[in-house]
Amino acid sequence: MATHPGTSAERGRKGRDRDREERDSEFVDKLVHINRVAKVVKGGRRFGFAALVVVGDQKGRVGFGHGKAREVPEAIRKATDAAKRSLTRVPLREGRTLHHDVFGRHGAGKVFLRAAPPGTGIIAGGPMRAVFETLGMQDVVAKSLGSSNPYNMVRATFDALKHQDSPRSVASRRSLKVSALQSRRREGDTEQMAAD
Repeated sequence: MATHPGTSAERGRKGRDRDREERDSEFVDKLVHINRVAKVVKGGRRFGFAALVVVGDQKGRVGFGHGKAREVPEAIRKATDAAKRSLTRVPLREGRTLHHDVFGRHGAGKVFLRAAPPGTGIIAGGPMRAVFETLGMQDVVAKSLGSSNPYNMVRATFDALKHQDSPRSVASRRSLKVSALQSRRREGDTEQMAAD
């Protein structure tokens, strides 16, 4: 029985491709912005495209990427690959909202994110909404206070999410149990009320 040369290598490659497809299928990607630029050359104009893409698994991981190419699909593909390489994990309360209000900035882009009760939905503008939807956040109120440039807004949103802390991470930093941390917080609240 003659075997085809390179069959095991082909099988290995197919297996790797299948694994990559399964890994890619868990991610949701959103195109935030496409920028077209023209370079004037001797024969006329040469167009280039830049894409900004946000990628997330809707379970607390999210990333963004930027890609440039002569064609739109290629720019989007490059941006998506860059976003998958830069994924960050964000702690969510009950898997639906933030643990606490937070402020973020990048350049002239300033954003303020607030935790919201169940049923609020995502109250946010374009670029920020894409980040929250791919992250899997269901309730949040967000306000952009500075630049409306999508790149700066997305980076400012990621800066805010980077400063998001869960009670578990705070407790581990202070070498406490979460319950001990919460009881300390309650004591602080009662002292504050007594002072008022």
